[in-house]
Amino acid sequence: MFNYKFNELFKPTIDALKKLGGSGSINEIEEQVIELLNLTDEEINDIHDGNRSKLSYRLAWARTYLKKYDLIENSTRGIWALTEKGLKIETINDSEIKNFVINENKNIVDDEEMSAEEENINISSEIRDLSWKEELLEIIKRIHPEAFERLCQRLLRELGFINVEVTQYSNDGGIDGKGVIRLGGVMSFHVVFQAKRYKDSVSAPVVRDFRGAMIGRADKGLIITTGTFTREAKKEAQRDGAPPIDLIDGNDFAEKLKDLKLGIDIELVEKVNIKKEWFENF
Repeated sequence: MFNYKFNELFKPTIDALKKLGGSGSINEIEEQVIELLNLTDEEINDIHDGNRSKLSYRLAWARTYLKKYDLIENSTRGIWALTEKGLKIETINDSEIKNFVINENKNIVDDEEMSAEEENINISSEIRDLSWKEELLEIIKRIHPEAFERLCQRLLRELGFINVEVTQYSNDGGIDGKGVIRLGGVMSFHVVFQAKRYKDSVSAPVVRDFRGAMIGRADKGLIITTGTFTREAKKEAQRDGAPPIDLIDGNDFAEKLKDLKLGIDIELVEKVNIKKEWFENF
C-alpha cells in the first residue's frame, strides 16, 4: 500500500527536479521520486479510486501546492520546473507550505482524496482534469467490449490511421485490430492494436504476450487501456532488443478524445476580475 500523504511528497518532488537539472516531465519526476523513496512495486502500482495510481494522484496534489507556494511552475507543454525561489530553497517545511496554501485558498478542502476539492476555482488545471477524466473513463468502462473496440477504431482513424479494422481472431495473443499509419505521405507502417477496457493496471506479461502475437504480423504494436500500466509493463514495452510497443493509458485516452472532441464538448467560461483598488483610487 502507498501510505505517503501528498504533503510528504513536497521534498521528494523538489529533490527530483533538482536531480533532473531543474525541470522535467510528469513521468520523469515520478520516476525520480520512486528512486528517491525506494518504493516497492506494490506501492508504485497501488490504485487510487479511478484510473491513476495513488503515487501519481498525490504527486499531482504535491505539485499543486508547491506551485501555489511559488517553488515550481509549469509550461503549457506539461513540463515542470523549479522557480528561482525553488532553486534557492534548502529546507522544505511540509506543514508551513500546506498551511500557507490552505490559508490563501479558504475554500480548499484539507483532504486530497475528496472530490469536492476539484470544484475549487483556484485549483490547478492538472487536478481539475482528474475529475472529468475519471467520469469519462467510468462511462467508457460500462460500454460493451465490442463498442469499446469500435471506439478505439474511430480514435485511430481520427488520429490519421487508414484501413483500420477490428479483427475477430481467436488465440491471437490479444490482437483486437489493425491499421496503417503513414508518415509524411511517404512511409507506411502496419500497426496492430489491443484494446483493454480495464479498471486496474496492465501488467508486463500482457505486453510480452502481445509482442509475441505482433511479431511477423506488423511493424508496430499499440496497447490502449482505460486503466494504467504498471512500471514493469512500461519497461517491457521499451525493452532493449525487443520491438517497441506504444502505450496509451486511460489519461492519455481521455485527453485524445477531448482534443478530437469525440463525445466531449468544451465550454470556455469567462471570468471577470474586479480591481477594487482601481475604483478606490479613482
